[in-house]
Amino acid sequence: MFQTEIISSVQQSPEGGYEGRALGYSIFTQANNLDELKTMVRDAVACHFTIGDKPE
Repeated sequence: MFQTEIISSVQQSPEGGYEGRALGYSIFTQANNLDELKTMVRDAVACHFTIGDKPE
């Protein structure tokens, strides 16, 4: 069944900043603050999937 969303886990990084991991996918990214992380997560998801395969 095709998923309609991707859920990400967000944690503070031991090195500083934040980490985002997509649950069930090999997608990971880091950023210095939460606003930047939101942008980075969206970019990482877009890069992971081909056009037409990305969940809404």
